[in-house]
Amino acid sequence: MLDRRRRVAHIQYILPGGLRVLWDNLLNDKQYADAIFPGADRPTGRGPEYGNDAVKRILIADDHEVVRSGLRAIVETRSDWVVSGEATNGEQAVALALETRSDIVIVDYSMPLMNGLEVSRRLKLLHPRTAVLILTMHENDELLTEAILAGVRGFLFKSDARKHLIFAIEALLDGRPYFTGVLLEKLLHDYQSNKQNKSDMLLTAREQSVVQLIAEGHTNRSISTVLKLSVKTVETHRASAMRKLGMSSTAELVRYAIRKKLVSL
Repeated sequence: MLDRRRRVAHIQYILPGGLRVLWDNLLNDKQYADAIFPGADRPTGRGPEYGNDAVKRILIADDHEVVRSGLRAIVETRSDWVVSGEATNGEQAVALALETRSDIVIVDYSMPLMNGLEVSRRLKLLHPRTAVLILTMHENDELLTEAILAGVRGFLFKSDARKHLIFAIEALLDGRPYFTGVLLEKLLHDYQSNKQNKSDMLLTAREQSVVQLIAEGHTNRSISTVLKLSVKTVETHRASAMRKLGMSSTAELVRYAIRKKLVSL
C-alpha cells in the first residue's frame, strides 16, 4: 500500500507518442512510477507545486494535434489553469482524466475507440466530479440531446471555441452548464417540434459503443478487448442494435454510424 501522505511534486511529463500529462510524482517511489508509466523516461527535475484547489486541471482530448495545440494555447492564457494531459482517443481520455484527477475534460465528439458521449458516461460513473465539455463541428440537434442525456455539462461548436471556451470552462468550474445560444435554440426547436428520431433512443449506450467500433473496422474480438466484454456479449449487443434499427448487414451499421456522426470520415 502506498503512503499518499508523503510530499507530492507535480511535473509536466511527456508520454511516448508526444502525449502530455501532469504527473503527481510520489517522491522516492520508483516502483509506483514504473507501474504507471512502464518503460518511459521520467524527468528528474521538480515542477511547480499545485497542492491547492486554486489551480484547476484541464484535460484536452482530440485526435488532431493542431486542434489540441489551439485549445492548449487558449487554456494556458489563464495562470490558474493547467493542462493536465492530452489524449488522442476516448479510451486515453478516460484513463488520463482518472490518473490526473482532472476538473474538466474537453473532448471532441468524434473520437476513435470511444466517442465523447461515452467518455462522459464513463467519467460520470467513475469520477463524477469531473465535468465534460464536448466540442463538435457537426450542427446536429440529436447530438445535443444525446449529450445532455449522457451527463455532458457543456457543449460547443469548434468554430465557437476561440470565443466561448474560457467562458464555458469558467461556468463548468462554477457548477453551471454552458451551451452556446445557437445550441439552446436547436434544443428548444427539437423539443417543440418533437422531431427526434425515436429509433436512436432505442439503442443503449453500450450498443452505440459497439456500433461505433464496428464502423471503425473492429472485429467482435477486438471490440471485446476495448470494452472489456466477452465476445458473446459483444455479439449480443451487435445483434440487438441491428434488430432495433431494422438492419441486416454490417454495411448498414457503418452507414448509420456515419450518418449519426459516431465516426468521422
